[in-house]
Amino acid sequence: MNDSQRVAVHRDNPEGSVRVIFAHGAGAGLQSDFMQYIALGLAMNDIEVVRFNFPYWQKFMDTGVRRPPNPMPQLEHSMRTVVEQFDDNKPLVLMGKSLGSRVAFRLADDVGAVAAIALGFPFHPVGKPDKLRVNDLVNHCAANLIIQGERDGFGKPAEVATYPLPESIELHWLNYGDHSFEPTKRSGLERRALWQDAIDKVRTFILEKT
Repeated sequence: MNDSQRVAVHRDNPEGSVRVIFAHGAGAGLQSDFMQYIALGLAMNDIEVVRFNFPYWQKFMDTGVRRPPNPMPQLEHSMRTVVEQFDDNKPLVLMGKSLGSRVAFRLADDVGAVAAIALGFPFHPVGKPDKLRVNDLVNHCAANLIIQGERDGFGKPAEVATYPLPESIELHWLNYGDHSFEPTKRSGLERRALWQDAIDKVRTFILEKT
């Protein structure tokens, strides 16, 4: 990997019986509160979680200058490179937050993943419901999971119900949650309650499918 592609990689619970490669969203890297909370929660359940920074985010961390995400082929190459660091036969699941979930679903077949998981899938750009990204969700995994906040501007329940989603996809909605799984103040919930709901759902899904 040359210097322009060098990225940080962090492993939680390397002894876990299932490996989850976890890709971040467009606006936060592997060390965000969300990424850390989800990764550590899963790591407590016999699951290895491997987080990494996409190249554009690593450049931001190194220089302090924000830049837009890399083109999709470069994002896929980056995640594939992380997967290929491991040569054991541990069951593999690809998971991503938002942008990272698009990469995970698109790459799942190529790297032999048993499933792909989206934490807040960006079904369309905010305010542009006609620009659907459902084609990214097509793969040959027997089962895939999308966890979505019911207030997510990238795809609310009424919208998603009309989409031609692959039969392999299981949808799990988080009450009061937005795209970052943050609840409304009126709900009386703390974000860690929704984040824990997501962890519990992912853990159950992974242990059932692997």
